[in-house]
Amino acid sequence: MKKIVSICVVFFVLSCGPNEKCVTLEQEKFQTEQNLNTYKTAWELFFENRDPSVVNTDSFDENVTVVTSTGDITGIDAFRDYYNNYLKGFSDAEFIFVDIFAQGDKLVKHWNFKGTHDGEMFGIPATNNKVDISGTTMVLMKDGKVFREQDFFDNHSFLMQLGLLN
Repeated sequence: MKKIVSICVVFFVLSCGPNEKCVTLEQEKFQTEQNLNTYKTAWELFFENRDPSVVNTDSFDENVTVVTSTGDITGIDAFRDYYNNYLKGFSDAEFIFVDIFAQGDKLVKHWNFKGTHDGEMFGIPATNNKVDISGTTMVLMKDGKVFREQDFFDNHSFLMQLGLLN
């Protein structure tokens, strides 16, 4: 019985050479790492440098879409304008990646956003209230670029912190 087990182990080890499946897995791992790097770099520059111009075709698909409860917003300019509301509405915006993980072209980001609402955001005049919200974002990458995002967070709590709800 021992010899058979040894032979199976040797066979298994020898069969894990550079075959098609191993090469495919290595390529998928590399693409996943590239997707994570592209995504994290773009959003860190957006918030840390307060630079909406990083939402461009270098990191975002020309048909990038943010899925919202009021309808999808599609295209680089519309996508940039949507998220730029957070920069305009919060001069001290702090955006932190709590955790981010991926498999292939799918990413999940757990985030935290803090700031003082001292500017207009989505047509809402400044309330000068501080907010601290956490949420998650489901992300789909396409050809190494951000293709679609959908944010999930407690909007009721967000509006309460802004002083817009009781």
